[in-house]
Amino acid sequence: MSTATPQQAQAPQGVQPLSPDEEAVVRSLNRVIYALPRAMDADMVREQRLPVIEYLTLMHLSEAPDRQLRMSDLATACEMSLSGMTRVVHRLEDQGLIQRVRSEKDARGWNAVLTDAGFDRLREAWPTNLAAVRRHFLDHLVGLDLKTLAAALQNIAT
Repeated sequence: MSTATPQQAQAPQGVQPLSPDEEAVVRSLNRVIYALPRAMDADMVREQRLPVIEYLTLMHLSEAPDRQLRMSDLATACEMSLSGMTRVVHRLEDQGLIQRVRSEKDARGWNAVLTDAGFDRLREAWPTNLAAVRRHFLDHLVGLDLKTLAAALQNIAT
């Protein structure tokens, strides 16, 4: 009995098979999706004792009006579930970096508010994050049209 590998199988009717370059991009992207966040997180934890998700949480709050967001909006911004975001916020709240307050617009909802200590911690961690972004990502894109790449990645993400 012989089994066909995906490379040997015929593409569905009307679907163009991948060129070698296209296949290389798709396979590389699969690796990047997992390797990049792990590498950046390792740098942030080692140098700052601040996981990337906590850094991103502080960053999104720092950019929000009055440095606060509804918990559900913060979860969406960080690409997390609400329950996962709640755990992150509790950890940051225990460190005094975030405060949770009742929403003024909806008494049932909660907002996460970046404290002054949280903003200071974000500023302290920023150089490490910047170095990690450059070392693990941007330095590998030298010579590419970043504006076009950014637009293509945005189109994929929406």
